[in-house]
Amino acid sequence: MTPKSILVINVSRIGDTLLATPAIRALAVAWPEAAIDVLAHPGRMEVLLHLPFVRKVAAISKKTALFRGWGGLLAKPYDLALVYGNDEALIAYASRVAKRVAAFRQANARINSRLSVVVEPPSFQSDHSVRLALALPSALGVQPAGLRLSYTVTDAERTWATTTLARDLPDGATPLIGLQVASFPTKSYRDWPIESFMELCVRIRRDWPRAHFLIFGGSEEQQRTTALKARLGPAATLYAGRLSLRQTGALMSRLDIFIGVDTGPTHLMSSFDIPLVGLYHGFSRSELIAPLEHPCFYPVDHPLAGPECSTDASMADISVDRVWAAVQRALQDRATETRAP
Repeated sequence: MTPKSILVINVSRIGDTLLATPAIRALAVAWPEAAIDVLAHPGRMEVLLHLPFVRKVAAISKKTALFRGWGGLLAKPYDLALVYGNDEALIAYASRVAKRVAAFRQANARINSRLSVVVEPPSFQSDHSVRLALALPSALGVQPAGLRLSYTVTDAERTWATTTLARDLPDGATPLIGLQVASFPTKSYRDWPIESFMELCVRIRRDWPRAHFLIFGGSEEQQRTTALKARLGPAATLYAGRLSLRQTGALMSRLDIFIGVDTGPTHLMSSFDIPLVGLYHGFSRSELIAPLEHPCFYPVDHPLAGPECSTDASMADISVDRVWAAVQRALQDRATETRAP
């Protein structure tokens, strides 16, 4: 049966939310007449707004799921639901609102009995995260429709970004370089030393004296981001902890190049055709998590990257020389047509 209404539930971090967008797009291409709604984490759902293949985006959590969906038991509003993750409350909710539910096999046999399609969960780091997310639609016979992550900047957001940069940046600042210098606190092993970022920026300014840096990040990274801003002075604008995700995406779309560690905003940045230099810890190497089908991507992996690498490996082992070489290639290869319109 061809579904006319599809629900996708993916309550996760920013990166994992975006890494599932190719799976949602595949559903839309396979069933172009279907209306697709997405439920996501309340604090991250905004990265899915305005996608052309999604009808509606709303928030859900495992707590609110307990109280939702009871009114539609007789006439379920969705023909099909796909549920990511292992929250039983979300699967139970999906079974109340959808005629068929697909999810990865759960530990609870009772929950599995509610599923129309049970997909065997792939082993840890067995494939790229995008392909792992595509396993759910694949189990329904749906083929991939590209592996790039999707994010949409609206015209109003582009206007805001242009106005903001005109206000905040000195005249003649070019190239504009975005910096994401920290992952989230529980993944701090992914962080490249802030001293290395400082040295890298000094080298960039030596060869590109009008370069200007936009420092992104959250409020949790204040010590690192403020230290970098203090070192760079008027050559940088500090936006860390001051922007919404939507505002961050809008400013990112105006960059000439982006340099960042493996974390949510770096995944967001990968949706644009803008040169991206990504720094990857050996435990979560680029082949498992980095942008796919990106036209101007320059990965820098930890020298010990591989299945045997543990989180104890230091990101300081990535030399400034290696990152500088990648940045030089990105700056030399960049062209105005690679910028997002």
